[in-house]
Amino acid sequence: MSVPSAPMGDPERDTKPNIVLLFVDNLGYGELGCYGGGEVRGVPTPNIDRLAAQGVRLTNMNMEAQCTPSRSAVLTGRMPIRSGTTKIPLPGQPSGLTRWEVTLAQLLSDQGYATAHFGKWHLGDLPERQPNARGFDEWWGLLETHDSSLWSSQPGYDPEVVPQEQLFEGVAGQASTVVADYDLTQRALFDAQCFERTHDFIRRSVDADRPFFAYMPVAFPHFPTLPHPDYAGSTGLGDFADSFHEIDQRVGQLCDLLDELGIADETLFVFTSDNGAEDVLPWRGWTGPWGGSYFTAMEGCLRVPFIARWPGRIPADSTSNEITHAVDIFTTLATVAGAQVPDDRPIDGIDIMPLLDGRSSKSGRDSILCFVGDRLHAVKWRNWKLHFVWQEYMLDPPVQLTIPRAFNLYEDPGERHDVFLPSNTWVQRPCQAAIDEFWASVTEHPLIAPGTAD
Repeated sequence: MSVPSAPMGDPERDTKPNIVLLFVDNLGYGELGCYGGGEVRGVPTPNIDRLAAQGVRLTNMNMEAQCTPSRSAVLTGRMPIRSGTTKIPLPGQPSGLTRWEVTLAQLLSDQGYATAHFGKWHLGDLPERQPNARGFDEWWGLLETHDSSLWSSQPGYDPEVVPQEQLFEGVAGQASTVVADYDLTQRALFDAQCFERTHDFIRRSVDADRPFFAYMPVAFPHFPTLPHPDYAGSTGLGDFADSFHEIDQRVGQLCDLLDELGIADETLFVFTSDNGAEDVLPWRGWTGPWGGSYFTAMEGCLRVPFIARWPGRIPADSTSNEITHAVDIFTTLATVAGAQVPDDRPIDGIDIMPLLDGRSSKSGRDSILCFVGDRLHAVKWRNWKLHFVWQEYMLDPPVQLTIPRAFNLYEDPGERHDVFLPSNTWVQRPCQAAIDEFWASVTEHPLIAPGTAD
């Protein structure tokens, strides 16, 4: 881990930081300037790059294969295979998070935090599984996915047969209400709404002298990648680049608000993505040096940008390539807020704050299991990757391998050259140990099946 020698604040100070979790959607590893993109992709990202320079940048943060399991992992600290959230939930069905699961918002609410969700939920649309019933004091956004904004513009679409998806808002203890139909016009306005509502929420929380948790699962850059009208044409390079300019500007404006209110030093600001780049033209993203696309166990799906800024606690301009995972976000944020994570179920997340703030050079984990749906596709162990199912891109058929494929990610980040040779078969041992440890825990705590009713 690269850490400058500047002194840090007391890590044991009795302060509950405000928390901003900006969770972008389908952002490729290589898109941002601080991850090798920016001008290379046609548009600089100076505000996000500045956020990274003021904190820590991880280069081995791993998410799940698609949006629902990643959101579940972040909000529960549990592998989605445990909670039955391995796939996109079906509308109107008991899909998504069961009420038995404990969310990060619930833990922080119990610690006195004001909690808000502005953006895409995608963890169940039944009233009892919506954000305002799962620990959030207030919410605005989308229950399903941004794909639906395209429906009304498609030939043959009949809203009498398939109703248009809608935007909702709600508060805890009350039913959510419809705000608008979700079409392409609303898609272009979506992120502006997320940020504007977050600004208002933060101001109200500060006025009430309450620590806050602002969870912002925004649309950017999920297809259709559309900028707000104020940013359309701003780069001269089309909607994709304009959207990057917009998100960078909005991050800068949010940082300015924290400065204006005098709370930047009291706020842990996390920026990350739910998975890697899309495989859908014309909105296909860039995975940097990594191979594959989302909906797979390839590094181009799993590895995402991760930036954390907390002035006085996290040293500026620091980096780490330690293996970390979405579930670690849950445990880390719960711990810094003073919450006790549940001890009546397996919690897979590790508190990585010692890694982020420089007290440790290690994350506490050296492996992750890579499920796609309910199928184990691969295991990462240190710098090695062992694939049992091969699927490079979303639309490729998954192929069960008779003999695993092995890749040394230091030498072959694109996962192009299988090196499962006699000299490397030893790698299977630590990978199998990680698998065995997981299934041993399932014996005591059985998996929750998708679609399990409350």
